[in-house]
Amino acid sequence: MTEVAPPPGPSSRPSLGVYIHWPYCARICPYCDFNVYRHRGGDAEPAGLADAIAADLVAHRAVTGDQTLVSIFFGGGTPSLMDPADVARLIDLCLSLWTPAARVEISLEANPTDAEAQHFSALASAGVTRLSLGVQSLDDAALKWLGRNHGAEEAVRAARLARRLFPQLSVDLIYALPDQTPDQWAAALETALDLAPDHVSPYQLTIEPGTAFDRAVRRGTLIPPDDGRGADLYDATQRILSVHGFMAYEVSNHARGPEAMARHNLVYWRGEAYVGVGPGAHGRLRVNGSWLATEAARTPRAYVQAVTQTGIGHASATPLTPLDRAEERLLMGLRIAEGVRWDEVAALGLAPGSERIAGLANGGWVTADAAGLRATALGRPLLDGIVRTLIV
Repeated sequence: MTEVAPPPGPSSRPSLGVYIHWPYCARICPYCDFNVYRHRGGDAEPAGLADAIAADLVAHRAVTGDQTLVSIFFGGGTPSLMDPADVARLIDLCLSLWTPAARVEISLEANPTDAEAQHFSALASAGVTRLSLGVQSLDDAALKWLGRNHGAEEAVRAARLARRLFPQLSVDLIYALPDQTPDQWAAALETALDLAPDHVSPYQLTIEPGTAFDRAVRRGTLIPPDDGRGADLYDATQRILSVHGFMAYEVSNHARGPEAMARHNLVYWRGEAYVGVGPGAHGRLRVNGSWLATEAARTPRAYVQAVTQTGIGHASATPLTPLDRAEERLLMGLRIAEGVRWDEVAALGLAPGSERIAGLANGGWVTADAAGLRATALGRPLLDGIVRTLIV
């Protein structure tokens, strides 16, 4: 497993990320279970939504106080459908509300359609520093099966344009398609690497409840690869990306060196605070030494209404107990190579010499030392089972 720098230590002004959820998509993919809505055009609601997000950010500043802003992430949905002027004003607002770090990562998810690529130059001018491009595949048949509204040629054009315009380019890929072999996936991955991304997020296809693919599985018209084939595909992923100089700093995320790691995602995995605004967005706020788990009103209309009536978009704000916090830290922190510190999981009764950890360490699935607890390369594919063993 690749060694990475340890997380930053405590400071007088803690770090903060901002997540902005734009829920509209031109098309709903059959594997997606995110909080998304079909964007049909000609609707005044998106403009009202951007105004509500801006007001919600201001309200969050009153809750959090000043913190060091390290990242802004526009997710969705498809935030590349946003008016770039709205992207620019929300970025500027965040930078004015909190004290910016020396380097603030500003990421935006995009699909590689020609229509969305027309916005890339304006998005770069707005301040976006990392484009996360949902390539998913470079095979037209696979893209059609995945319900994507772009073709392989569009994806290549978009990636090459993004490579010129943005300081960093991340590409998302999906593998473990029905009947896909390790050799086929290896060839597909090599082709994607020709696009020269700084960061690659290869996600194994999962069948999420309530999605179109879930219904197809229950009908018997879709048969996903079994666990053995999935493991072979995962191993091929690790091998090929390592050969090309990518470090596996998280289960499904690979960076071409520490500078290319996704800083915003590290906010989640390191248990740092983040504001979540936009319909259905989640947040974790540090307030007066305690933690709040927030969730915004789910639909765009309900979210705008909540901000208008109450001044903030929260549907709920739940205090986290020390045990809640320790469980979250274990779930998220074991996903990354640096792992978790002992003080973060002490509420679970975990310590270097505990019996539960010794058994996992003897199996080669985790390592435990004075610095903390980490999953090994062998243990990473088995994290669900490891976490169940540690949380009792």
